[in-house]
Amino acid sequence: MKYSFLAVALGAMAVVSCDRKSDYAAVFNNPLLYSKTVYQLNTVVMGNNFSPIVASRNYTYANIAAYEVIAGAYPDQYESLAGQLHGLGPVPVAEKGRPMDPEFAALLAFCKLGEAVTFPAGSMKDYVDSLKKLADDHGMPADIYNNSVAYADSVSAVIMDWSKGDHYLQTRGASEYNVMDSPGRWVPTPPAYSPAAEPHWREIRPMVLDSFSMFPAPAPYKFDITDKKSDYYKQVMEIKNAVDSLTPEQAHIADFWDDNPFKLNVSGHLMFGTKKFSPPGHWMSIAGIAAEKANADFPTTVIAFTKTAIALFDAFIQCWDAKYAYNTVRPETVINKYMDPNWRPHLQTPPFPEYTCGHSTGSAAAAETLTSVFGDHFSYTDTTELEFGIKSRSYKSFRDAALENNWARFYGGIHYHHSCLVSNELGTKVGDLVVQRLKMKKT
Repeated sequence: MKYSFLAVALGAMAVVSCDRKSDYAAVFNNPLLYSKTVYQLNTVVMGNNFSPIVASRNYTYANIAAYEVIAGAYPDQYESLAGQLHGLGPVPVAEKGRPMDPEFAALLAFCKLGEAVTFPAGSMKDYVDSLKKLADDHGMPADIYNNSVAYADSVSAVIMDWSKGDHYLQTRGASEYNVMDSPGRWVPTPPAYSPAAEPHWREIRPMVLDSFSMFPAPAPYKFDITDKKSDYYKQVMEIKNAVDSLTPEQAHIADFWDDNPFKLNVSGHLMFGTKKFSPPGHWMSIAGIAAEKANADFPTTVIAFTKTAIALFDAFIQCWDAKYAYNTVRPETVINKYMDPNWRPHLQTPPFPEYTCGHSTGSAAAAETLTSVFGDHFSYTDTTELEFGIKSRSYKSFRDAALENNWARFYGGIHYHHSCLVSNELGTKVGDLVVQRLKMKKT
């Protein structure tokens, strides 16, 4: 569902009274408002058709900027990520004697980095203007307003400068993927036959991982479509049979975790695209759902989003190294060529190699970070997909959700289940590394 900013700011917070002109602190010190701000970025990402890999970059730098504002405003309670994330040097600490509103500043820093690392300037201008108007409407004194804006700008400048060293721009001009139609090797798939997405993503600077190869993926099953006793042939038949006989529940699982940011629909000569949140956008939503259910305070909510975004960012780097190291063909291509030229998966095949699975890797990593914040056996109902016409699903834990995602990619016909299981193990390692290495809340 889409959120109304005014409903969030004025309706969702019972403590706010429209008759008062000095309740700005209560307005901004509200974790729901942070979650809705992340949602605002989510909608902008979706509107720009960014791939899941690129989208993860927006969420990561935006949340880090917000967290550094909180850490700098409350240095006795929270640890800066400077020195903990690769290449991040000292970040400005709030100046004593200059009163400000840390939560307001965190929201501004989030928005500034959210749009600036990828989008053209102004992508979130209207939303930022509404935040500033909210401050004015609720009586924020001029000195606190100005100090908050200035501090947000100073932190944002450091994070923005740091982001420019992650090799993202260099990968924009890197050579394209060399498509070779040889047995077992990935080639573009229907209906768009799009080129390979982000073949150089492993060159992006990781946040916590020592390098893209820190957790190497084992080799996938050897391509062998002739021997019916081979592991490869068995997994091809397993996925074909599953898609050919999907139950309504299995189809719902696949659709729920589809998270295709741009599906190309083809009907005769008519082609049109439909958009949904990408995998990292889905997990950003889950972080907000969990924070609300746990009644987490503002800093804890920011921590949950930030740790999860960092884990997703590094998980994609780890996974994309495996994808373009092995260049494995998609099930759709194999089945069309060797078994049934008219076979189609339940979900649309994304434009990159099959092994390993990005969604399974990222989901496992995100599950570990959210578990570290909210605990294991944290049950919740995921309402993310309601606005796309897909009914909600409930889980007993974040790890259970990640495990279901493995089946979702299999039921969707786009990943072998073995690939998803391997990916889940690797993603868990990435998430656990983030949890172990990052020190955020001081004891």
